Amino acid sequence: MVRLLNVYTISAFAALGGALFGFDISSMSGVLGTDQYKNYYGNPLGTRQGGITSAMAAGSLVGALSSSVLGDWLSRKVAIQLGAVLWCVGAILQAASNGVPMLVAGRVVAGLCVGLTSSLVPIYQSEIAPRKIRGRIVSLQQFAITWGIMIQYFVQYGCSFLPSQAAFRLPWAIQAAPGAVLFVGLFWFPRSPRWLASKDRWDEALRVLADLRTATGDINDPLVLAEYKEIEDQIRFEREDEANSYRELFGSKMRGRVLLAMAVQAWSQLVGINVLMYYVVYILDSAGISNTLLASSVQYVVNMVMTVPSILWTDRWGRRPALLLGALSIGFWLFVIGGLLARYGQPNPVADQSYTWVVVDRPVVTRCIQAASYLTVASFAVSWGPVSWMYPAEIMPLRIRAKAVAIATATNWAVNFALGLAVPPVLRTISWRLFFVFAAFNMAACVHVWLAAPETKLRTLEEMDEIFQHGEPLWRTFTGITKTDRLDRLARDIELGHLKIHRSIQVELYDLRTGSVATTVR
Repeated sequence: MVRLLNVYTISAFAALGGALFGFDISSMSGVLGTDQYKNYYGNPLGTRQGGITSAMAAGSLVGALSSSVLGDWLSRKVAIQLGAVLWCVGAILQAASNGVPMLVAGRVVAGLCVGLTSSLVPIYQSEIAPRKIRGRIVSLQQFAITWGIMIQYFVQYGCSFLPSQAAFRLPWAIQAAPGAVLFVGLFWFPRSPRWLASKDRWDEALRVLADLRTATGDINDPLVLAEYKEIEDQIRFEREDEANSYRELFGSKMRGRVLLAMAVQAWSQLVGINVLMYYVVYILDSAGISNTLLASSVQYVVNMVMTVPSILWTDRWGRRPALLLGALSIGFWLFVIGGLLARYGQPNPVADQSYTWVVVDRPVVTRCIQAASYLTVASFAVSWGPVSWMYPAEIMPLRIRAKAVAIATATNWAVNFALGLAVPPVLRTISWRLFFVFAAFNMAACVHVWLAAPETKLRTLEEMDEIFQHGEPLWRTFTGITKTDRLDRLARDIELGHLKIHRSIQVELYDLRTGSVATTVR
């Protein structure tokens, strides 16, 4: 196998699975305002359009629920490849659709892929990444989503000038290309070392880990051996403890973590971002903007650009501050949009429209609403966007990671499906009030994160049990736990017997203070 085992290279390529989700978002938002789409599919409005849009989320829900079984059985890598095949089939069905039923079927099949990849790509990335850059690595998933949204939207925008059905069929067919690239390219990349270890393929796990951590693939490197022993000890302890992953999911020790992961994924939808992603054309029309397709493109560029700071600095500023400040910022801008529409808008005199409330002849208000929508997206891109994908995979132990993340991601898609189906008719019914509803959700998300979500930066995946079992006040974990605190706590746990290590296993503990292998525990 060609050595392409740079962690950034692997994670960036695997993140194509996230880009497929982005392609799907724009494949729908980019055609909603075109006459070609409206004329061919009978100008779908309200629940009809909501059903078309949410069909992808329905498939994603099923894909996410099946990802745990497929990810544990086939491996994370092969299951992602299976998703890529489903994506290509779904793209072909959409491009060849002869009506709404076939279009919905194609979106459901493509959704199966999105459900699989949205669950397994963050797991795969988190399991190959060193803890110091794990947040940055998993953030590549969200960055790829934003790239997918932007690229596909500009493809849609360019094709919108075609005077035929090719205006929507051609971009839907083009979607198959990145799926094919993902399927073929993954043959040259490794399986997760933690998955290999869980299948007792220890030699292969050590080789992959050495290739990921050293330039020469040195299996005798002290850091490689320390991490390998940590994985080995965790897996064998779990087996000796006779843990049943299905029963344990909602047992007393793991129930809180699973519910927290589900909540983070649910809040990432309830903060209101998909209203602006899927139905931005409706909102900008309501604000009185004439060229909504062009104005929408700016939003997708903002989304992509503002994901970059999170990739660069999320391992420095932490997950918890990003979620808290993100919820406050998103909520504020949604209140601004709703308030401006309520104060300066009026009922739409044209009945056969997707929106029933409109701002007329108030250019300053129109630009303020447009700017607030961009700032809402920017606030999400730098906070909830990437963190909501990395956090569930980080807080789960290996024995239940795939299943727990599958449940969390399924929660995301269940809420996504409900919102995709409900937003078009609800927007027509309550208009500007919808923004106040989502702003209130942001305030609730902020309170929940403050009370329930600990900081996880700079911690190994095997150390998450320590974070949740000690039960420190969460305000102490606002900026994470220092390296010295980690070593002191580890020493205390060994002395008190809280850290259970099999007697026959020697565990080399890497001393973060001195940078040397310091001790051996028997």
